[in-house]
Amino acid sequence: MFKLGCVYRFLNIIDILVYRTSKRETGSGRMTTKQNPAPKREWNYKPPVPIQASPLWQWPPSPSKIGKWFAVRWMPLTENAVLVAIGLVCWTWFQPSMETMKTLHWEWIGAIWLRNFVLIFLIAGSLHWYFHREKKQGTKLKYDPREAMPPSGMFTFGTQVHDNMFWTLVSGVFFWTGYEVLMFWAMANGYAPMLIWSDNPYWFVALYLLTPVWISFHFYWIHRALHWPPLYKLAHALHHRNTNVGPWSGISMHPVEHLMFFSSVLIHFIIPAHPLHILFQMQHQSLTGVTSHTGFEGLVVKDENRFALGTFHHQMHHRYFECNYGNLDVPWDKWFGSFHDGTDEAHERMKARRKVLMG
Repeated sequence: MFKLGCVYRFLNIIDILVYRTSKRETGSGRMTTKQNPAPKREWNYKPPVPIQASPLWQWPPSPSKIGKWFAVRWMPLTENAVLVAIGLVCWTWFQPSMETMKTLHWEWIGAIWLRNFVLIFLIAGSLHWYFHREKKQGTKLKYDPREAMPPSGMFTFGTQVHDNMFWTLVSGVFFWTGYEVLMFWAMANGYAPMLIWSDNPYWFVALYLLTPVWISFHFYWIHRALHWPPLYKLAHALHHRNTNVGPWSGISMHPVEHLMFFSSVLIHFIIPAHPLHILFQMQHQSLTGVTSHTGFEGLVVKDENRFALGTFHHQMHHRYFECNYGNLDVPWDKWFGSFHDGTDEAHERMKARRKVLMG
């Protein structure tokens, strides 16, 4: 408890510094712009609250709740299941052989880069076209009542979408590909341990289930580090230009942030994995980054939410800035006092916390 208390106080000190820095740079405590003021109606759609974190970390453990949590995220048609299928397709038809990857060569590296470019272009582009350009779903399950941010000098290329597309397709795909190439080359040469299905099929499957948990753990601490004023000003401010998110916002990041964000895969220099797990982990970080920033809770078909997309939890982070640094797989925000569960009580706690951060 003493160590957790020290860490909690340390994180609050960081928050105070970040908040004051952001206040000086934007003129307010909230990351908003004059060109796109928040309307009186704060949310167009708000899901049932309070938002619940994973029961995996609750005590005493509840096997039924844990089972339901995993079932909702894996069966029958969910992001995780789709990502496993995408990984299998990539491995079967669009992956160089292990023998080929023993030697670094531009041909197979370029093929992986092209595969990743096409994947994210199709997914982010399709979601943007469906939800934001053609507005096929209207405002059903849309969190933010505002439209995309108007053209502004704050964006490198003038508009939010063009800015996000550039950083996603140029920097994002570069680092995503770079980490994949590093891991495949290391596995092919025996520098990283290789897990084979026949050696341990149970661990092979378990690694799929545990990968989102590890990503959550890694993301929280990387994200908190990126809210440290020097790193925020250098890198993370670029991602936070998006106070109202869209699919192209997901991995629209500064190269320094991409370098940190995708580094979770380096754990497999220690923990054995198969290239399929590498594909799943890297595609999980890239493609769920897109879907989680869609701005809609899910895809509506015949008046029902058929496929989960964006989370209100992270949508609130982009709106309020000082809360929900992680995600719901590991409840770090609850443990360190930065959790906003969507209730009025949590909002009052956040405002009280904000007053403390303002000094």
